Amino acid sequence: MPDVHDPHLDHEERAEVRERSNPPALILHEAIRLEGEEELKRPSSSLLWSGLAAGLSMGFSMVGEALMQTHLPDAQWRPLLASFGYSFGFLIVILGRQQLFTENTLTVILPLLHSRRTSTLGHVARLWALVFVANIVGTLLFAALAAFTPAFSPDLHEAFAELGRNAADGGFWSTLLHGILAGWLIALLVWITPSVGQARFFVIVALTWLIALGKFAHVVAGSVEVSFAAMTGVVTWGAYALSFLLPSLIGNVIGGVGMVALINHAQVKQDH
Repeated sequence: MPDVHDPHLDHEERAEVRERSNPPALILHEAIRLEGEEELKRPSSSLLWSGLAAGLSMGFSMVGEALMQTHLPDAQWRPLLASFGYSFGFLIVILGRQQLFTENTLTVILPLLHSRRTSTLGHVARLWALVFVANIVGTLLFAALAAFTPAFSPDLHEAFAELGRNAADGGFWSTLLHGILAGWLIALLVWITPSVGQARFFVIVALTWLIALGKFAHVVAGSVEVSFAAMTGVVTWGAYALSFLLPSLIGNVIGGVGMVALINHAQVKQDH
């Protein structure tokens, strides 16, 4: 925090200035790094259960967007409002402190960049593998619930299928580029969260809404939609794996690690 030297301010006023000032990048970096250190120490079973919960919860991004899409009139502005529903799953996961793979493209990378130890790299690989697999299993379970039970109406089934078809139609390179943008935004969300305080809810909504509006490819949220489309025969499982899952995974990692973790670590490296 800034050091306030103005002699015209008393102790309480200086403290209030510090409280109202935005924390410097080094403070944000250290807060996230320490959180990452704690995450890397968590037992494998905890990571798996938390990752599974996150994958299931992300199903509500598909449900939220589809619900708004089916209840809004077919107008030019409908995607603008319907995309708001995409934020629901992220709100549940982030506020509920569930393990989401794309958040960990920043959180656990900062400890690795700080220590540069082989042992830390092994811990990162363990967490990434466990959380990613658990996330995807959760999305497949939610998609199966939506596809093979009467939990949702036929109108919603059509909306789910349309979301999945659109997510799988981009092709490898387009999806990879959209994945970079989605990974970038999620990592930025993690980076700025410690500084926003009570506005955290609105920041989550704003950035995830932007992902939906831009049709950017988030590997976990999109997995629910595209796997639903695969389960109902709208797209093939090959399209799910090769046109969506693989390129969006690569893109999310590049966006989170390359565009946010490395750059934001570099800007504070000399401040340590």
